[in-house]
Order: sequence, then structure tokens, then C-alpha cells
Amino acid sequence: MKKTVKNSFLVLSVFACIMFTGCEKFLNVTPPFTQDAENYFQTPADYEMALTGAYDLLQSTFMNVWISEIASDNTIAGGESVNDTQGLHQIDNMTHGGVNNELRNVMRWMYSGITRCNFIMENKDNIDFTGKNKIIAEAKFLRAFYYFELVKFFGDIPLVIDQRIGAEEVTQIERAPKAEVYAQIESDLTSAIPDLDLISLMKGRASKGAAQSLLGKVYLYQNKFSEAATTFDEVINSGAYALINDYSQLFSVASENNSETVFDVEYTGAEGGGYGCLVCLEGNAGPGFQGIRQYVGPVYGDGNSYNLPTQDLYDAFSSFDGRRGVTILDIEAFIAEQDNPDLISYAIGAGGHTGYYNNKYIKRQGEIGLPDNDLTSPVNYRVIRYADVLLMAAEAHFQSGNVGAAQGYFNEIRARAGVQPFPISSIEDIYNERRLELACEGHRFFDLVRTGQAEQHIDGFVVGKHELFPIPQLEIDLAGGNWSQNPGY
Repeated sequence: MKKTVKNSFLVLSVFACIMFTGCEKFLNVTPPFTQDAENYFQTPADYEMALTGAYDLLQSTFMNVWISEIASDNTIAGGESVNDTQGLHQIDNMTHGGVNNELRNVMRWMYSGITRCNFIMENKDNIDFTGKNKIIAEAKFLRAFYYFELVKFFGDIPLVIDQRIGAEEVTQIERAPKAEVYAQIESDLTSAIPDLDLISLMKGRASKGAAQSLLGKVYLYQNKFSEAATTFDEVINSGAYALINDYSQLFSVASENNSETVFDVEYTGAEGGGYGCLVCLEGNAGPGFQGIRQYVGPVYGDGNSYNLPTQDLYDAFSSFDGRRGVTILDIEAFIAEQDNPDLISYAIGAGGHTGYYNNKYIKRQGEIGLPDNDLTSPVNYRVIRYADVLLMAAEAHFQSGNVGAAQGYFNEIRARAGVQPFPISSIEDIYNERRLELACEGHRFFDLVRTGQAEQHIDGFVVGKHELFPIPQLEIDLAGGNWSQNPGY
């Protein structure tokens, strides 16, 4: 299936990735096997289908979201037992090392996405046609997104741009310093922005606002506060986005692609999948995995009880904050409120139980896909929403000394949540508001790390080690031992 070496993520044949691994329905070649990687890009449709293949790896980012929450103080791993998805329990306990299937999946899947983008860029000059600039811009946005995920997780990483590489080249490529990776991400985004629509006309596709928002976030992660503030202000002042009035409707299928949507990963419940190939899924695995184990009752569907909110997160909300109930399902309180509580039942997994469930991304009746419906939720993942942009802008302005602008953005978030705004006294006020607004959405661990708060909030966190995750040992081996391991592992 792969053109060079089967077992290395960096030497995937992207044409094979387009043909298989979850996106084969987008490519129909007659007669079969007459096109290969060297003569593929001959028509505008070829570029469109290759871009669809590049988007396809976004669907695997449910794993990135889980890890960011489970590694933090927001959730625990949960599940059937501590031996069920061991890698997540290791991350939860801060005992993870170089042999961890979940971390290896993150690296492999993000590099697969990069490889698909590089394949388009390698062939960008084959033909000219109307609309090609936007396709190239979207490929650059996606490559920037995938590299940003990798540099957040692993720090220095191999940097491959606009080309495929062979088996021998893998053993010669060094890990690039993260500053170089960030520079490439910035370059991709700044060059993509002019050719993207302000708001995408097609659901799930990159827009100018999405690229600007991601660029601002990349600046923020590097403490480039002035550049971040300017970039976020461009998004805000564009008038393209607005907070929706009802926070409780933000995460339903019915409200997808609303005025607060900056960038979503689009999922469908119309195509099934299996546990043997989670990267093949077209549905969102998160809601099923995070559902209530063996649940029988109204509103919700049964699930696997992963990624369970902690008491610490629940207690972080005031009782007056409506976001608490939207974010966290208190299962016993919910059952007690029902008309026939004695008819409702559920099971507790041995992987840990807090009494709470991720209410933003959970299996609900009416939002269930085809069998296995644990894996085929149609609920989109909200990668960037406008509230996140406002809070990042508040942080960037506060750090730049513009407290007035920070206060204004901060107040918008508090007012929509129905809680009283208050004067910002320190940057911790904004950090805390990010936790409340964005809990269980895949931001918490990296927010704690980049702001220097991780040791304070995460049990077992070792400074100088756990800021990064380990490079998967098998990938080091496949690269001929050419890559050093991250410190402490």
C-alpha cells in the first residue's frame, strides 16, 4: 500500500494515503491502479481530492484533545480498567514514557497529515487553474496546524517541507529546533491568509479568520504578545464572528457552524468504523468514548466512560455559572431530577470514576451515528471558537500592557456566561476564565505548560520533563537512532 517503507510515518506515500485510510470514497479511478504518485496531479479535481485527503487526518485529533485534558487537572482517564488504553492512564499518572501507543498515534497521524500537504505542495506547479491559490493556501493552513500540534506535544521535531522522503533520508534528518518549526508555521499561515475567504463557503474548510486565529495562537505560545494582540484584533474587528447567546447550545449538532465557529473538524454519523482502525473513522470517537457506561435512561446514550471531569474542575465553577452544567454532567444529580429515577441505571468502570462526565462531547439520543455508534458520532469538534479568540486576545493585550482592551474582551465572555464581570487584577484571572470557558475542549494541559502553572496544578508533574511528551521510541528506532529523546525520558 505504501510506496516506500511500511513502518515509518515520515516515508508514507501520500497517494496511498489518499487512496486508503479513511478517504478512499473521495477517489474513484477507472480503470483502477492506472495512476500513481508521479502522474497524479493532472486536473483541478486531482488537487481537490488530494486536499480532501489532507483534511481527513483532522478527524484523528480526538486523541490530541483527550490527552490535553487527561494530562491536566481537568479530567482522569477512566474507562473499563487501568489496563484499558494503558497509554492514557500513564499520561493521567504522569508515568508515560517512550513506549506509549496513544502518543505514537499522535505523532504518526499528524505526520500523515503533513505528508499529504507536502505532496500537494511538491506538485503545486504542475498545472494552472482558477482556484488553485486557495487550494495551496488551505494546504499550508493544514500543514501549519499539524506541525503546531506536533511542536506542542514533542518540542523539537523533524521538519519536512514540500517533499516526500525516502527510507534512507529518514535516518539522516535531525530534529529541527522548535524555533525553526514555529518559523515555518508562521510562514505557512502568513502566506495562506491573503488567498483564503474571510469565512469559508464550505463547512469545515480553512478560512482567513481561522488562519489568523491560529497564527495569533502560535504567537501567544511563543510569548509574542504584541504580534498576537494585533492578529487577534484583526479577527475581532473583521465582524465575521460573534458569540451566540446561549452557551448551552454551543456543542449540539443542531447549532454547528454558527457565528462563533472559527474552525471545526467536521464529522459524520453516516459511516461506520471499528476499534481496529481509529484513524479510519469518519465519525467523532470522543462522544462515545466519553459516554456513560451501560447507561439506560433518557437524554444520553451508553458509552465507555473515558475522560471524566475531576472534582477539582467541578469546584472551579461557582454555583451561579451556567457553564458548569453545560460542561460537566453530575450523573447522580441528573438522575435524581428525572421523573422515574429508579428506572435509570449505569455502570462504573474500574479505570476510575468521579461521578462526572464530559457534557460537551457526550453521546446523546438523537445524535447517534451508525453502528458501532460509539465511534460514529456526528458531533463536530470545535477547534477554534470565537470565545477562545476573545480570551487569547485578552491575554495578549494584558501581557502587552493594554489592560483596557483585555478587560473589554474578558467582560464579553463573562456576560455571555451570565456571571458578573469583575476588574482584572492579574493575568491569573484570564487564565482561570480560559479554564472555565474552554474546559474539556482540549486546551488545558498546554495552557498550563505555556503559562508556567503545570507544576502547581498537575499531580506528579516534573519540571524540566513533563512540559513535553516523549518521542515514541519506535520512531527513534525507525530513524536509526538519529533522534535524541526528550529530557527526563
